[in-house]
Amino acid sequence: MNKIVKTNGQLIVPDIVTIPFIEGDGVGAEITPVCQQVVDAAVEKAYGGKRKIEWKEVLAGGKAHELTGEWLPQATLDAFSEYLVGIKGPLMTPVGGGIRSLNVALRQTLDLYVCQRPVRYFQGIVSPVKQPELVDMCIFRENTEDIYAGIEWESGTPEAQKFYRFLSEEMGVTKVRFPETSGFGVKPVSREGSERLIRSAIDYALAHDMKTVTLVHKGNIMKFTEGGFKKWGYELAEREYAEELKSGRLIVNDCICDAFLQNALLKPEAYKVIATLNLNGDYVSDMLAAQVGGIGIAPGANINYQSGHAIFEATHGIAPDIAGQNKVNPSSLILSAVMMLDYMGWGEAGELITNAMESLFTRGLATNDLARFMDNGQPVGTREFGEQLIKELMV
Repeated sequence: MNKIVKTNGQLIVPDIVTIPFIEGDGVGAEITPVCQQVVDAAVEKAYGGKRKIEWKEVLAGGKAHELTGEWLPQATLDAFSEYLVGIKGPLMTPVGGGIRSLNVALRQTLDLYVCQRPVRYFQGIVSPVKQPELVDMCIFRENTEDIYAGIEWESGTPEAQKFYRFLSEEMGVTKVRFPETSGFGVKPVSREGSERLIRSAIDYALAHDMKTVTLVHKGNIMKFTEGGFKKWGYELAEREYAEELKSGRLIVNDCICDAFLQNALLKPEAYKVIATLNLNGDYVSDMLAAQVGGIGIAPGANINYQSGHAIFEATHGIAPDIAGQNKVNPSSLILSAVMMLDYMGWGEAGELITNAMESLFTRGLATNDLARFMDNGQPVGTREFGEQLIKELMV
């Protein structure tokens, strides 16, 4: 099998490349094959048969538990580690003990420290804002620290009581108002974690001529965690990108998170690349997705720019209420595959897909979640949308 490798800081992608994938739970069984068919058609069209993806299924989530008794088999982690680049559908969160979130487990185990979420408007999509075409941003959300590290203790447990005794007796903390019934969480934010995230955002901005990188934080309240993120970001920029700052190729600024959520509605054109911490990034990415039509067309990726490892993913959930009904919008996963193609250096195939998708939306062809709001909406099923997309990109 043909693997992607990283040599001297560069991804080396063979013309016939093996890509591991997780089908996903719920609607994953519907959107994943459609996505693969679209990608295969685009690669064939762009490169005339000289390039090809060989899809390698690996297991996680409900399907994995049913077949192996495990939610996230080691073989799956090994495959993503070995092949560097992969893609996944949505995964359920196991109920009860064990893994708190399969998505978080994948990110932390493979140290995929960047959650990258580009947000752009497609002509034809109905948006709740007046000028959605002004939204063109890429969010770099730190993926391994902050409260998503999962360091917390439930109210009333011996662990929570022990932690409070430490805070009170060892650290002199007096600000816990109701200690007997409080749950506790720890929010780690490191210089190293912040710097590698912000460095990736700046490098991306320079490579894509996006110029402005905004550090979004709540450092006015959380001074040593989110405030540290801001401080370390400015120091990094001044230390490693002095020439770019001096020449005007790069502008680094910052914004308090609540102000950013307002500003992104009022003047979205002022922002290009966003670097932020884990929880802020969760809020920001979904809010921006809503401005351009919703999470159903929001792509995403989890990337380690140092090692080259990357998992591209649908950003929505498993949607069990519509699973198996040929209703779900496959665009999130398809556009995540476009990100994957760009990451691999196969951007010509990705461009064919985005151009074809915009052409369909402009004509009102979309799954029902989007078509029902269009004046000329023509709702089609999941499979039919994929078929129309392939037909359009092959023209």
